[in-house]
Amino acid sequence: MQLTSVDLELSRGGRAAHLTVPGGLLDSTTARELATALESLVENRDVAAVTLAARGGDFCTGPAADLDRFELRPDPATALSRLRPPVVAAVDGRCCGEGFEIVLAADIRIGTSRSSYALDHITHGRLPAWGGSQRLPRAVRPGAAVPLALLGTELDAGRAAELGLLFAVSDDLAAELDRLVDVLLTRGPLALELTKEAVHRGSELPLRDGLRLEGDLNHQLAASEDRAEGLLAFFEKRPPDFSGR
Repeated sequence: MQLTSVDLELSRGGRAAHLTVPGGLLDSTTARELATALESLVENRDVAAVTLAARGGDFCTGPAADLDRFELRPDPATALSRLRPPVVAAVDGRCCGEGFEIVLAADIRIGTSRSSYALDHITHGRLPAWGGSQRLPRAVRPGAAVPLALLGTELDAGRAAELGLLFAVSDDLAAELDRLVDVLLTRGPLALELTKEAVHRGSELPLRDGLRLEGDLNHQLAASEDRAEGLLAFFEKRPPDFSGR
């Protein structure tokens, strides 16, 4: 795959995928390449964790003049949300507009104390087009999303963490990313995938249907090799060796 703006690297024997964007203004080339790179990971059963970060400075200060938000299908946020393994997004500096919409599609979000976040489309007379209006209410505490979207307020890292937007604040993003990836890779890939599905799909369902979904996914996991390995490792008092099957 030929990418000029976005870096895609694999580590831990191909079990972790790391995506890096340039940062600053989000142009059409970066957005298109990010969506393409994400789509290439959808069917990769070896990858059990994905990270997303920028090379330096601001994660995203908004859209570049050449970015057509309606041209990309899927857009990068939708492409990110389609990944089966968990996604950890790491943010330094400002994270605004379309960049914030992409980060909202991640499963775990971490940021530095210097980071800030804004769904600021309203300040430019625009609406979110990559799912920001729908994902923000699912990412922050009840009652916070509407004023944030209507005012375009920029949150500092401390406030973002208070509202539930950030899982952790660390000024050593590389170390924190490594730590989270290491933890995720000790979990069963299939269990990670099904837990992610249970949480995301279940949040869109009535409680009764969500509980039914959880039960169905448990039955699916019970018939897997990973579940059998987990039980065997427990009784043999050793770390499990999951295969993702």
